[in-house]
Amino acid sequence: MTTAPPLRPELEAPALPHIDGGFKTVLADPPWRFANRTGKVAPEHRRLDRYSTMSLEAIQDIPVADVLADNAHLYLWVPNALLPEGLAVMEAWGFRYVSNVVWAKRRKDGGPDGRGVGFYFRNVTELLLFGVRGRMRTLAPARSQVNMIETRKREHSRKPDEQYDLIEECSPGPFLELFARHPRDGWTLWGDESDAEVSPRGRSHKGYAGGPILAPVLAPRERMTPAAKHKVAERLRSEYEAGTSIRDIAHQTGYSIARVRTLLSSVDTPLRPRGRH
Repeated sequence: MTTAPPLRPELEAPALPHIDGGFKTVLADPPWRFANRTGKVAPEHRRLDRYSTMSLEAIQDIPVADVLADNAHLYLWVPNALLPEGLAVMEAWGFRYVSNVVWAKRRKDGGPDGRGVGFYFRNVTELLLFGVRGRMRTLAPARSQVNMIETRKREHSRKPDEQYDLIEECSPGPFLELFARHPRDGWTLWGDESDAEVSPRGRSHKGYAGGPILAPVLAPRERMTPAAKHKVAERLRSEYEAGTSIRDIAHQTGYSIARVRTLLSSVDTPLRPRGRH
């Protein structure tokens, strides 16, 4: 693939951390460089300034294999358009591809989030490639773990926090995160924005807070099980107590105002006077 030159000088990557015995699980979200740098497609576009990018060769040259245990797992985020590059990086780092986890980006009502970009399709998914070095199976909880994360989008390029729970359940530590931009207890972090005192570049936009789906899509007369109803009602109560109006909750979920009020009442939510937020 032909890629564009960097918009700012490409800095030499800092040394990777080392630990005795090597890291057994690596999570990486490389700053991929796209050929097209216009509008929302370009992470390093000067107008947006989300983050600096690296060439494929520079990412491949990071000596990840030098800090690994003999048997290790890799979780590698890759944009849909750069799948071949992701596989090439996985091989360069000493892993073989075996599977993937799909991040399905959802609205609060559970439908696909149509704010994605793409020249051929509007992307509402992203891939987390899974690779193995040596011979090491996933841990026992992985036997019942589906290869999908369904949650709401975060600010540009930020991946769902749910990834950490999945990885920690399915793969052994010690854990290393490459190109980290947000702190995480129990992980060794590496990257130019990994320090807790550094604020990641790029603006956060309303509606990109991530988190679970607020409520499932229901047909007009469809009923939920008591357990599901209670879980949804608790979520709606949290949203309501955070200041969202019943009308806005109804809009976000696709539920009628009457259904929202009934669900809130079922968990003893003190309702504000009508007409007031």
